[in-house]
Amino acid sequence: MTSSTKFQPEKYNLRAFCAQIIFDVLEKGHSLSALLATYSNKVNDKDRALMQEICFGVMRVLPELEFYTQQLMDKVFTGKNRAIHYLILVGVYQVRYTRIPEHAAASETVNAVVNLKKPSLKGVVNGVLRSFLRQQSDLKDQFIQEGNTTLHPSWLLKRIQSAYPENWSNIIESNNQRPPMWLRVNRQHYTAEQYQTLLASCDIASEKDEQIKSALKLLSPSPVHKLPQFELGVATVQDLSAQHAAYLLAPQNGEIILDLCAAPGGKTTHILELAPQADVLAVDIDAERVKRIKQNLERLQLQAEVKVGDGLTPEAWINDKIFDRILLDAPCSATGIIRRHPDIKWLRRDSDINELAKLQFEILTKIWPYLKENGILIYATCSILPDENKVQISRFLNDNKNAQLIGEMQQFLPTENGGDGFFYAKLQKIKQ
Repeated sequence: MTSSTKFQPEKYNLRAFCAQIIFDVLEKGHSLSALLATYSNKVNDKDRALMQEICFGVMRVLPELEFYTQQLMDKVFTGKNRAIHYLILVGVYQVRYTRIPEHAAASETVNAVVNLKKPSLKGVVNGVLRSFLRQQSDLKDQFIQEGNTTLHPSWLLKRIQSAYPENWSNIIESNNQRPPMWLRVNRQHYTAEQYQTLLASCDIASEKDEQIKSALKLLSPSPVHKLPQFELGVATVQDLSAQHAAYLLAPQNGEIILDLCAAPGGKTTHILELAPQADVLAVDIDAERVKRIKQNLERLQLQAEVKVGDGLTPEAWINDKIFDRILLDAPCSATGIIRRHPDIKWLRRDSDINELAKLQFEILTKIWPYLKENGILIYATCSILPDENKVQISRFLNDNKNAQLIGEMQQFLPTENGGDGFFYAKLQKIKQ
């Protein structure tokens, strides 16, 4: 890296970056996590955490912020000035939800107008934010009376209410919380209790889960570089509900196992922690995300064959292999992990659900012939919608008489201190 390309902290405005990221998510349909990964190299460590807080926060409470701007402006910015609209949301979010001194948050946001190359709009942005500072208490009351306090799009709210008439409000409330941080302890190195002691020696408090032996919940999220021996592969960041996958699969040493739709590799590595001598093939359609599988395997010093491949055309990459066990983590709406990825609420459309259900069923149908007789397939999604889960498996069992459900289908719902929303079905191939 030359001196001219080295990181120069004075060259950027954090609020301008946030506005641009939010613009790219909501106007161009890009993933928030992917954008933050790109922008994280452009800011210092302290600002990186604030950038994440602001961007995730704006996505979480978007209808509330939009409500305020509609009350404060005769006409919101559109077209070439649309990024300035999102900058105003960034400013309002800071005032409403962060500990940044209000006037500092407002002035820094106004300064970002220049970075977004719209200096003539500084006065308008300043006026809107100053008005919000004066009126915020009344506006909050007004929002509670008139606004979309569920903070969810109407189509998704209706689907959740229809599927869970008794407890939909708990799901919505959990979706709107910050997610807990769960670790999976690599039990080839430590028990959860031993690693909990190691965490405590670094002033990191955690709690064990009663059911999943490898799981620890941090009482406060921590950067991974502060986790003891993380770089040596003793722990992995993985949600509690996601940790059920490998245990349900129950891999054994010497078996031939397929992890399909495997990126970024959390479940692949968990399979190998449980059965280090298993012959594992990890496949994903996204070449960039496949790199993450390889990185995770390397950090954990585990071995698997990794391929870029499409679940719809297994014959192109499977090389006539037949598997003892298959984990299919099917592409889905991700409605169970909204609290981790709040942009899902605004990127998904109602019509996506039927399209995803068709894709899931086709992948499941295409991969089934490559499972051995008596073999086990785990069908998993991070969705809470029945069309992608229970309905899907019921149809598959009806169409495939050599498929048998083992145990009951499991639908985990997001809970405040527990895991995310995940669905699992355990299928066995039987003789016809």
